[in-house]
Amino acid sequence: MRTAPTEATVRPAGRPPARPQATRSPAIRSPGTTKRASSRLPRLLDEAARAFAQRGFAAASVREIVEPVGMLPGSLYCHFATKEALLAAVYKEGVERIGAAVDAAIEPHADPWQRLEAACVAHLASLLDQTDYSQVVIRVRPSDAPAAEAELVALRDSYEKRFARLVAALPLARPTDRAMLRLMLVGALNWSQTWYRDGRAMTPERIARRFVGLLKASLAATAKGQP
Repeated sequence: MRTAPTEATVRPAGRPPARPQATRSPAIRSPGTTKRASSRLPRLLDEAARAFAQRGFAAASVREIVEPVGMLPGSLYCHFATKEALLAAVYKEGVERIGAAVDAAIEPHADPWQRLEAACVAHLASLLDQTDYSQVVIRVRPSDAPAAEAELVALRDSYEKRFARLVAALPLARPTDRAMLRLMLVGALNWSQTWYRDGRAMTPERIARRFVGLLKASLAATAKGQP
């Protein structure tokens, strides 16, 4: 009994058998491409920090940030969804650098006033070193980038919790408003970058120690009932 030829065996006379079609694998980024993209990220953050520190968030363009890295403006969005997300990454890096300096400075000390003084010295030295990252933290307000405002405020608050803990540990009289004390001290430290001039006798370390010394003496006098 003859069986009907299958579809695979039926072909017009004289035509060679069809070659099987190769299946196309989905496009994936090669490891080399991924490494190149990740290796550009630190420099991209550095260039963004420079631009934001010098020109502010609004005035700094994506083009001036990416061109020194050898990227096209659209390539930024392979790393960050928005310009605001890039700012948040730069701000986070700046906050973490300052926070690490403060943590290292207070670690050797046990006395609450010495810990606060060491934190203030490290904080002020970090702000006045004029690095791009520290300038972004100081000069770019969260309200400058509404889409990232909540994230920037959260980063700032997480850093300042260090000072809240340090002030909470001080041996102060019960009526002392510790929250206001912290805001006054950190505000004075931050404002110093508007009048500080490098090369003068008052170094960042001396300024910070003087701030804490004046604060300690004033609180001690108040506790004793002196005017």
